[in-house]
Amino acid sequence: MKKLVVRAQEGDADAFVQLVEQYRQQMYKIAFCYLASSEDVADAIQDTILTAYEKLGDLKHPPYFKTWLIRILINRCKDYLNQRAREITLETVPDREVRDQVLERIICREMLAELDAKYRDVLILHYVEGFRAREIAEILDVKLGTVLTRLSRGRERMKEIYELNQTEGKVDYDERPGNQECI
Repeated sequence: MKKLVVRAQEGDADAFVQLVEQYRQQMYKIAFCYLASSEDVADAIQDTILTAYEKLGDLKHPPYFKTWLIRILINRCKDYLNQRAREITLETVPDREVRDQVLERIICREMLAELDAKYRDVLILHYVEGFRAREIAEILDVKLGTVLTRLSRGRERMKEIYELNQTEGKVDYDERPGNQECI
């Protein structure tokens, strides 16, 4: 991969395309965890790719291309979230199974939205994307111990949110279709 990055930095557009294609699926998953609509996800990814292409010369360590790209994507997603409020209406989803899946995602997003961004980021990167703590530390540019602490506190906070919502009767998570884990 390092050779591809170096070639891309030297102006080889095909090398850049190959790099982006390697991480397109991961980028989509991460963006979808932050953003509610497929259109916003596509826009965030497109903006990320454009920014990465324009700033590729600024990347000092080619082996960290993936980390650098994911960091750009997370920042783009946060920009989108800051720009507009998101709303998903269930009336637009015709199929019950699809509607149930959408409801699952809405509930997960709502629970994640109640977390501080520092906890939400590490939980998404770890549980949704499967990054190891050391990789998350590189992506977020924090110490490994900080990531481990945020994972622990984030899990604990998610548990508290779950229990609070259960006792307040907001949502009966155990009776949701499929009862899939949020993260």
